[in-house]
Amino acid sequence: MRFAVIADIHGNLEAFQTVLQDTKDQGCTHYVCLGDVVGYGANPKECLDIVREMGMPCVKGNHDEYCSSEEALEGFNPHAAEAVHWTRKQLTEDDKQWLRDLKYVRMVTSFTLVHSTLDAPHRWQYVFDKLAAATSFTYQNTQVCFFGHTHVPVAFMRDSVVRGGTYSKFKVDPAKKYFVNVGAVGQPRDNNPKAAYVVYDMHESTIELRRLDYDIAGAQAKIRAAGLPERLAERLSYGR
Repeated sequence: MRFAVIADIHGNLEAFQTVLQDTKDQGCTHYVCLGDVVGYGANPKECLDIVREMGMPCVKGNHDEYCSSEEALEGFNPHAAEAVHWTRKQLTEDDKQWLRDLKYVRMVTSFTLVHSTLDAPHRWQYVFDKLAAATSFTYQNTQVCFFGHTHVPVAFMRDSVVRGGTYSKFKVDPAKKYFVNVGAVGQPRDNNPKAAYVVYDMHESTIELRRLDYDIAGAQAKIRAAGLPERLAERLSYGR
């Protein structure tokens, strides 16, 4: 089985469609989503429809949670809050209920999916370093766990100690555990504007990070036309 592991689509239909085409070119047979299907981008409904129609296993992201509730957004970044309020208006009640019903953690075949951390997945904490990864490893019951949330692709590995770093493709060692961020489809933040996702080949035991050019200008034009904050359009050009 070749899994396409997708995270942080964030309503960016142009990036999502490009990724889906590449998954076909790469011979992917199965799909999973690590959450934040909606939020920030101008096509939340369309992206959510695709995820639902494809029936891909999905876990809940923080923006999925915010955009499917009516709770006040206290302490939010103003740009993010504006995007959440706008996104709520684009989704049907059925869409919101589907997002509300998502679990924080799921296991698919022999690996785990989570949006943020395994120790407290509902608190939306960020994993940027080995110390934070070590906490999740304590709760990891499978050899491989994929996560998102930071929009920065990085692979952490534990044998006797925890190591971490960037990656392009690596072989999974059966003697080790892996906690792998797959990057973001719709809003990369590692100073690389190309859409990111991972191909996990379970037969070959390899994890490959894919980076793809997509129609950034088209996505930006839609954000501006929707009246969303200019910052959300600008950052797509820089990947941060």
